[in-house]
Amino acid sequence: MALTSSQIRYLRGLAHPLKPLIQLGGRGVTPALLRELGVALDHHELVKVRLAGADRTERERQLADVLGGSGAELVQRVGHVASLYRRNADEPRLALPR
Repeated sequence: MALTSSQIRYLRGLAHPLKPLIQLGGRGVTPALLRELGVALDHHELVKVRLAGADRTERERQLADVLGGSGAELVQRVGHVASLYRRNADEPRLALPR
C-alpha cells in the first residue's frame, strides 16, 4: 500500500513527539531485530527506528534492509532516525486521511 502525500504529512505529525522504539546496534539488521520491529509495528503501527552507522550510505543500506524485512513504509527520515508505518490488518489503530 503506497501512502499518499496527505497520509505521509499526517503520519509525520503523529511521529514527531515519538521516541525511537528500535535501535540498530553494531550487528545491524538481524532476524531478532526484525521480529521486535514486527511486534512494535503490530502494536503501534507507527514507530521510530534509530539507525547506526557513521556514514550515510551505511544508514541507507540499513534502512533498505529494515524496510524490506518488515514490510513497513518509510514516512520520514531525518539523520539517524527513521519513522516507519505498517497498518495492522487485524486491529487498525490509526485512521489515515484519504
